[in-house]
Amino acid sequence: GKGYYLTPGLIDSHVHLFGVPGMSFDQVKGHKEIARAYFRQLPRSYLYFGYTTVIDLAVSDRSVIDDFNKAPLHPDVVHCGEPLVYANGYPMSWIAPAERFQMFGNFIYDPAQAAAIPKQFRPEDHTPEAGVARIAKGGGKCVKTHFERGFGANRNLPVMSDAVFADVKSAAVKNGLVLVTHGNSFEAQSFAVKGHADVLAHGMWHWGPHNASKELPAEIRALLDQIVARRTGYQPTMQVLYGMLAYLDPAYLNDPAVRKVVPAVLADWFATPEGKWFKEEVAEGESDADALAGFEAPLRRQKQVLAYLASKDANFLFGSDTPSSPTYGNLPGLNGYMEMRRLHEAGLSLEQIFRAATINNARSFKLDARVGTIEKGKAANLLLMKMSPLKDLATYDSIVTVWVGGKTIGRDSLAAGN
Repeated sequence: GKGYYLTPGLIDSHVHLFGVPGMSFDQVKGHKEIARAYFRQLPRSYLYFGYTTVIDLAVSDRSVIDDFNKAPLHPDVVHCGEPLVYANGYPMSWIAPAERFQMFGNFIYDPAQAAAIPKQFRPEDHTPEAGVARIAKGGGKCVKTHFERGFGANRNLPVMSDAVFADVKSAAVKNGLVLVTHGNSFEAQSFAVKGHADVLAHGMWHWGPHNASKELPAEIRALLDQIVARRTGYQPTMQVLYGMLAYLDPAYLNDPAVRKVVPAVLADWFATPEGKWFKEEVAEGESDADALAGFEAPLRRQKQVLAYLASKDANFLFGSDTPSSPTYGNLPGLNGYMEMRRLHEAGLSLEQIFRAATINNARSFKLDARVGTIEKGKAANLLLMKMSPLKDLATYDSIVTVWVGGKTIGRDSLAAGN
């Protein structure tokens, strides 16, 4: 390794291992061989871009993690267990009422919705305390919660009250778990900060009553100052928006990196009319030009927030949210590399990005006794790079060797098809 750079392995603290990018649940069922090929490659794709630890924030099928861990080469997996969702709120609202309580069994009972909750679920089994206890018993290291009123045609979803969230926080502390809250709006992040969430799982691209403002409003700056002062973990997840924009970029599928991280059979399927089904969801009937224009304001708002936080050296945590939705614009490993590029464009320094993906993630998720730095006694999750990560972002695509648990892996051998 003389002349090269040795670094700790990277940590992606926001992944969803159960989803196949670009495919709906029904399409996964209808293309089982393609899905199997994807899951065989999945752990190798994270390693290809240097992610030796991944944190699954919402486990919907434990067998996916079990299979991931059985792969000959795979990153270490930490998880939050089943997400702790509010009855009939996000994200269970995506599922038909007859099925959602089976799919999202770790929900918080809301007495005001008793008529809309199946009778077999007892209120005493679905308190915040019971839900957090289930996560801890299942080996979860964190609790994933949500504050999301909805989007599109559905903008009136039920959300937790301050009192319910306080009970969740108390139970998380009691069980030694990290409290993570999904929220991409000023309202949601205000709620989470007020309730002392440990990690905010998204950037802020919705400013609510301040959406028309071209400058960062004083009220939002005040909230961001609290986030900085408390050292609240902040996951920008810019690729949530850019991942959807991939459908409006004709060059995206021609990027050679795509076929490094997904098997050829899936990459070929992406290019078919069926493989581009999600574009209709993204465009919502608009032309490509109009759809692109619709993303401009949310992206601008998000970049303004991140630039402010970067100037204050906030506690950034690196998380790619892979896949954030059924888009082929969020591919394992590659999505993280693209996230880093977006963060740098938004104002984060190369040092801030490197720390976010190593020691900041390790400390915030209580993993720093084992990973996050190169020290005697820690796991030998390491990367050998041709360039310094403090000099050029291209470093993260110039990895020579990966070590995970002390096992040596040449990067090229991890690419799909090898």
